[in-house]
This record gives sequence, C-alpha cells and structure tokens, in this order.
Amino acid sequence: MELEEAFRQYLVHMKINEGRSYHTVRSYEEDLKQYLAYLRKNEIHDTKEITYDLIQNFIMEESKVKASNSVVRMAASIRSFHRDVSFLTNENDPALNLEVHKNAKTLPVYCTVDEITRLMASFDDKDPKQYTNHAILELIYACGLRVSEAVSLTLNRVDLDTGMLRVLGKGDKERIVPIPHGSILFLKNYRDVIRPIFLKKNLPYFFINAYGRKVTVRSVELLLEEKTNELNFKKHITPHKLRHSYATHMLQGGADLRTIQEILGHANIATTEIYTHIQNRQMFDSYEKFHPGEELSSLNIPEKMKKE
Repeated sequence: MELEEAFRQYLVHMKINEGRSYHTVRSYEEDLKQYLAYLRKNEIHDTKEITYDLIQNFIMEESKVKASNSVVRMAASIRSFHRDVSFLTNENDPALNLEVHKNAKTLPVYCTVDEITRLMASFDDKDPKQYTNHAILELIYACGLRVSEAVSLTLNRVDLDTGMLRVLGKGDKERIVPIPHGSILFLKNYRDVIRPIFLKKNLPYFFINAYGRKVTVRSVELLLEEKTNELNFKKHITPHKLRHSYATHMLQGGADLRTIQEILGHANIATTEIYTHIQNRQMFDSYEKFHPGEELSSLNIPEKMKKE
C-alpha cells in the first residue's frame, strides 16, 4: 500500500473504529509523520518495501536525540501502524518483533549554551510577533518553567520591578521564581510595548498571541519544531527540554540541588538529582576523551608482548 494512503487509513481507523482519544491520535500522528519522513528519505514509498532492519535503524537514530519515554512511544506507534496495515493488506508485518524497552536511567536531553544562544538570536525582534515568541521561550528557559506554567501566567503574577514570578505549578502549588536580571528589560519591553499591540480585550494573561488570545501550549511546541528545522539542530527541541537545559546549566554554574528543586517545583529531591547524573556523565566523557591512560599504558607494554 502507498505510504500516504496507509497513513490516512490508519488515522481514520484510530479515530472512528478504535475511538482513541484526541491526544493519543495526535501523539501517534506526530510520531508517524517523523517515521514516514525517514522512509521517504530512504526512497521508500510503499509499505511492502519496509523491512525490520529499516525500522530498527530509525529507532536507533531517534534514541540518540530523544528521551527513552519518547522512543518507547514512537515504537508503539510504529507497531500499531504496521499491525493495522498488515490486517488491511495481508502483507507481512515488519514491526512484529520490534521491542524497545524503557530505560529508567535515561538522562534528560538538554541544549548546550551555544544552542540556546543560537535559538534566542534567531528571532527578528523588530517584528512584534517574533518578539512575543522570543519572550515566551526566554521566560521558559530563563526561569525553568513548564510550558503550561508560562502560558498560564497572569499579569499580576509577573513582578518585573522585583524580578519575581509567582508560579502556579502542579497541584496548584505556588512557588516564587526569580527572573534573571538580563531578562527583565526584555520582558518589560514585551509587556509595555509589544503586548498592547495585540491586546483586543481585557485578558489577564501575560502572554497573548497575534490574534489577541491566550497563547496555547501546542503553539509553543510547534514554534520549537519550526526552530529545530530552521536552525538544523540535531536534537528535537521541546519546551520541556528548555526546562532541562535551565536545570543543567544552573548545576554547571554552581547552584545547589535544593535551590534547583525549589525553582523547578519538584516535590521530591530525587527528581532533581537526575541532573547530577548529567554532570557525572559529562565528567566521565571528558575523562575518556582527554585522559592519556591508553597511550601511556601502550608505551609501557614490553616489546615482546606487543608482538604477541
């Protein structure tokens, strides 16, 4: 079956026959769009041309840039897709034996400082719409916010004079988050100059879009998808990866775990401790890369043993 036709029929099957939820359908659809793009890149245009090895190679590539949970979900999407196609066409199922196990120790994917700099510098701040998009990402990264927290911020919870946010997190728990000094003037300009351009009715939200409405979580996700492609980033950047980046860079800068826990709003310090594993991984990688042990040990091997 032609790929696009198989994809279309699969989505209809999920929505109508299986009655899957909107969020499930959307998640599977986004996963499969990436999978089909990979297949087309490899000049595969029909489902009968797909092999297990091809699927496995795709999963291996994705595992280099995606978190373990995302890769497991993507594998489930692919298995479900091929199971449905196999039923419709009587073709062999190339994903039948595909197994991807969740690795609880997988470290969060984060951006380097250089990637953050490139991302923020990619906006044309003379354009009010781009300035707004820049301001949203600036606040998410600068304060380590969840995207849902950022788009739900109201004007009365953003104090740019004292440089503090009152954030409503999970379970409606409030926490105080400092705004870095370097971001305050940028956000003030957004609030006082850019926001009024789009304001059509008296909305309480700090961020409003070009249509005068509340910014949605999905629009921020799509913005970062566009930026990932535009800037040719090897990793797929999401709003949550900006939060991971904030925590990682704070730890690298010398902040203690308790401070990071408070700012991120983690109920348990164990959740925050994952970022120490990132730091340990970096130390180990540097050791492996720069330690001369292998060269030195080879110098000490007797000639007789080298010949053997």
